[in-house]
Amino acid sequence: MGVAVLIGSDVLRTLGSGLIAQLAWLGAAVSYALAGILGRRFRALGVSPMAGAAGQLTASNPLLVPVTLLADRPWLLPMPSAVALWALLGLALLSTALAYVLYFRLLATAGATDLLLVTLLVPPGAILLDSLFLH
Repeated sequence: MGVAVLIGSDVLRTLGSGLIAQLAWLGAAVSYALAGILGRRFRALGVSPMAGAAGQLTASNPLLVPVTLLADRPWLLPMPSAVALWALLGLALLSTALAYVLYFRLLATAGATDLLLVTLLVPPGAILLDSLFLH
């Protein structure tokens, strides 16, 4: 339902123009659902929330580095400023690492169903913040 809201009411009319973006939204929603279901098994295996978060972030790096090198070609870009590097470090530590630790801790304590209810609030929250701050 959330994907349909983000795509809009003219899904059939806009299907061809933004198919890749629409499939990405759909893939993200399916990934959230599968992550909660599969992540629930970590508790049964005795894996701590910190180990789950560290494992996920460590496994994603070898997958994303080749894509980044092909898509962005960072060797052609100018060196980022110190402010940009500090902002990147803040995003990596707070918005990614801490978020994954909280995600897996909530998964272990509250369960997959309650956790997925929280993730369903992300798209409407993003739309609200976008409309408030970016008009």
